[in-house]
Amino acid sequence: MESTRRRTSVGVAPNSSVARLADVKPEALLRWSTGLLEFDRALGGGLVPGGVTLIGGDPGIGKSTLTLQAIAALATTHGTLYVSGEESAAQVASRAARLGLDLERIVMLAETSLEAIIGHIETLRPRVVVIDSIQTLFSAAFSSAPGSVVQVRECAAELTRLAKRQGVAMLLVGHVTKEGAIAGPRVLEHLVDTVIYFEGEPGSNLRIIRALKNRFGGANEIGVFAMLEDGLREVGNPSAIFLARGGEPTPGNAVFASIEGSRPLLVQVQALVDRTAGNPRRVCTGFDGQRLAMLLAVMNRHLGCQLGGYDVFINVVGGLRIDEPAADLAIVLAIWSSLSGVVIPIDTAIFGEIGLGGEVRPVVGSAQRVGEAVKLGFTRVIGPVVNRQARALADQHALVSVDKVAAAVQAVSPRAKS
Repeated sequence: MESTRRRTSVGVAPNSSVARLADVKPEALLRWSTGLLEFDRALGGGLVPGGVTLIGGDPGIGKSTLTLQAIAALATTHGTLYVSGEESAAQVASRAARLGLDLERIVMLAETSLEAIIGHIETLRPRVVVIDSIQTLFSAAFSSAPGSVVQVRECAAELTRLAKRQGVAMLLVGHVTKEGAIAGPRVLEHLVDTVIYFEGEPGSNLRIIRALKNRFGGANEIGVFAMLEDGLREVGNPSAIFLARGGEPTPGNAVFASIEGSRPLLVQVQALVDRTAGNPRRVCTGFDGQRLAMLLAVMNRHLGCQLGGYDVFINVVGGLRIDEPAADLAIVLAIWSSLSGVVIPIDTAIFGEIGLGGEVRPVVGSAQRVGEAVKLGFTRVIGPVVNRQARALADQHALVSVDKVAAAVQAVSPRAKS
């Protein structure tokens, strides 16, 4: 008992001090622009000194191109260092020349030893460092191979401590597994301040970067780029890309008024309902398959749509992935349109969450959704009952509020048949 008492009473003298939050003065964050406005948007306004950002994505999607373009722009005002563990200096120089970047300003290091990289950072004292990629680094303190859980975790932790200690804005590029997660331990995402994923459909030049975690800004912010021969180019009006409105309107198409982070977007969703002789298939591209199953059950119960003998295919145009429940009403109306053959008017935008009782529930950001639709020339918006602010942004005749999914179908079908 006495030994236990001694152990609990003896401790290391704390070097830190406690403080009341009321006495702490908030500090304004200093941000450095990457020269790419869409990248800055996803970051919450730009890179933060001492902040560590993890960038993940499929091979060849454009992670190295993005970081190389960003560091070339940052090099005009800050000391930078581009560390490549996968490519030689000649390969990086060739890519930079193809992108039309100023090679004189980019300082590059081809190295995979963590100790050597830290030595160069402490000598050069750069303000911005890119590590491409974290899976290629290894520390001599551990016997495991590069890319192993131990090496990835410990190298990332040491680089994070270095960034905090010297106020370096650090970008870590990470590989992605077949499941879509960043390769290595999950703790890697907890170590860093910001996690950004690159998204894009095979065969499409559209690229979307999404912030899944951000200690210095809002999560789920997105940036939209087009991958061209001379590198990534920003898309200033993403709604124009996600709205494939060419040609005659056809059944199964609906325009969803979405919000990605703080940005309202109009996205076209497509549905194809086709009779089948075997087991019906439910295939989704850019939408959750489990939520589709729930919506089909709601349609069966509250709209009388018997879909047991039909295949149902859902596609979100442009390679965007929709995760918010506000897409429910647009998906349901697109399915109903394909099944019935009734065309949803091309000047109508839709949003709203659907409950199991067939009710259409309010969602966040109604004012932004309505405002974006009106700005792009849509004359009607079908959605849940909204507040006065949302109504003030649209003409009374343009905004159609519905409280049931059956009412939403009635709001579309009479106008479509006229």
